[in-house]
Amino acid sequence: MTIYALSTGPGVSGVAIIRISGNEASNVIKSLTGKKIPTPRIATLRKINNINTSELIDEGIILWFPGPESYTGEDMAEIHVHGGKAVVLAVQKEISKINNCRLAEPGEFTKLAFQNGKINLLKAESIADLISAETEIQRLQAVKLMKGKSSEKFNQLRDKLLKILSFVEAKIDFPEEDLPEENLKKINQDISDVLKEINKILNDQKVGEMIREGFKIAIVGPTNAGKSSLLNNLSNREVAIVSEIAGTTRDVVETHLNIDGYPVIISDTAGIRDSKDEIEKKGIKLSLNKAENADLKLVVVDAKSIEIGSFLTDLLKNDAILVINKSDLLKEKLDTEISKFNHVLISIKDNLNIDKLINKIKDNLKNKFISAEDILITRERHRQHLLQCTEHLKNFSNKNDKKDFDKAAEDLRLATRHLGMIVGKVDVEEILGSIFNDFCIGK
Repeated sequence: MTIYALSTGPGVSGVAIIRISGNEASNVIKSLTGKKIPTPRIATLRKINNINTSELIDEGIILWFPGPESYTGEDMAEIHVHGGKAVVLAVQKEISKINNCRLAEPGEFTKLAFQNGKINLLKAESIADLISAETEIQRLQAVKLMKGKSSEKFNQLRDKLLKILSFVEAKIDFPEEDLPEENLKKINQDISDVLKEINKILNDQKVGEMIREGFKIAIVGPTNAGKSSLLNNLSNREVAIVSEIAGTTRDVVETHLNIDGYPVIISDTAGIRDSKDEIEKKGIKLSLNKAENADLKLVVVDAKSIEIGSFLTDLLKNDAILVINKSDLLKEKLDTEISKFNHVLISIKDNLNIDKLINKIKDNLKNKFISAEDILITRERHRQHLLQCTEHLKNFSNKNDKKDFDKAAEDLRLATRHLGMIVGKVDVEEILGSIFNDFCIGK
């Protein structure tokens, strides 16, 4: 089946690109232009016509990429036309008239590239990340992934495990042959080395996921402290409803910000207090959950009535800034028990010390992203496969020490499979290849 789709953004633009991939791609170009296929990878100006009436639709550029030397690995073409909605719809309507042509599903061109071995799974994910990048640090992370550093690392670890598995498989296939003691020691040492490398990767403070998904900041605190006003101030727009009535915010209100190139998701939450209102109680529960999962908490209190109860003390224990609002009404020094917390005095009404608060947030961001140079994990999927891999490697070591090679080999296969799943590579034949290369079985 040949697929086609608009590859540029929808809406009016100077140029729109319609991409086609599949066996019928050449037929599509011939039918629309009435001429032979242009020279590969050379932009060629052609008139694009209605297939049945030869009526002119537009004049544009045709690019031809014969497979397998194309993005998808199949015959592929791009039609560059003017970016009016009517033009794009007219061209797509004509393509739909050709047999075995259909609109592409989301991400299907990149899926074909992966299936045809043009890219691995990590690169496919990096392309998606690059397209959705909103800040400079997200763009840089996606580009790093595209360069293949992560793929190279995971493939190296996988190759080490395949090598070890070939030794174990040989022992299973030839039980009468005793493996030298030094080989058994080397297997255990190699497994230990791989485990150390994986644990080092896992001990990354989730920086990669944080960059990709956004640094989570939760604004929490008692009612009427100015939480919604702070969200609006930081966002420079009216995101949340502000009212003097306590308990106005009952649900979590989120907005995305770009702070010095760092992606931030900031959440305004319901005021925390004792309440009999069932809806408000659910909102307070959401507030506490949001605070628990946040990378940074802004605990906002009213300078006129600062009460650091047990719940606020718990919130201020880790990754938190105490934001004391309405400081213009403060007539005496802060109590020493309060000033010992990481705090900042602000007045949203007078726009006082907001810059100090933003600088504190920036410092926290920079501290969190300090290890960004060695990012290898950008998705929870990667982390789970690595965790599963370590579990199977530990099981392998235990069984291997007991000379239970059959069961140990299965754990090693599963560990190898989980590493392969990160880059989208799972191939049993590679194990056989390693055996034949390293052991002269037919000898």
